Parts: sequence; structure tokens; C-alpha cells
Amino acid sequence: QVQLVESGGGLVQPGGSLKLSCAASGSIFSIYAVGWYRQAPGKQRELVAGISSGGSTDYADSVKGRFTISRDNAKKTVYLQMNNLKFEDTAVYYCNRDGFYARVLAGKPGGSWGQGTQVTVSS
Repeated sequence: QVQLVESGGGLVQPGGSLKLSCAASGSIFSIYAVGWYRQAPGKQRELVAGISSGGSTDYADSVKGRFTISRDNAKKTVYLQMNNLKFEDTAVYYCNRDGFYARVLAGKPGGSWGQGTQVTVSS
């Protein structure tokens, strides 16, 4: 199994940028697909971006063209570069993994949910 820890959140103005990190521990990482998810107050958790073990990527329509997910297997880390941030991007962001990419995209990764990292976009 692999444990994931999110970091990099903070307060940013609209139009600004942040880069989130999802750092893994454990013996295996490269075989997993990983997704970034977010949950805003009063809303359900939703998929933001996913990356397969082979490097294929998918994005929610709301973030296409603004966010980029990437992975560095040597560092056991997945990143989410967020540009041109908007008010509606405010949420707690989580990463999670699964051996099947389809489960990541479906919002049903098999890993445990961590504490997440808060992203607040405010003017």
C-alpha cells in the first residue's frame, strides 16, 4: 500500500497560481493511478484531475486549460499546477490513488482520504 500526503495550499488572489504536491510513502507508487479531488463547503467531493500509471491525464471541464497534473515517480510525488485561479476553485484539495484508472476517474479510489490542503481564492 501507499500513503499520500497533500501540501502546497494557501490563500491566493483571483488569477494567481499555486502548485500542490501529493507525496507518497510506502513501497509501491508507480503502479497507481492518482487523482486530485476537491470539496467545497456544502458540496460533495469532485474529481479535479487524474493521471494514470502510464501518464495519461484527464481534467474536469471547470479546470481544463488552467490546471495541469503531473507525476514524478522517482520522487514519488504527484503535482497539481493551478493557474488563473477563480473564486470557485476554493476548496479542500485531496489526492488519492487506485490500481485502476477508471476508479480514479469515477471518484472511487481505493486509498484512504487524508487531511487535504486548503486552497482559498479571495480578493
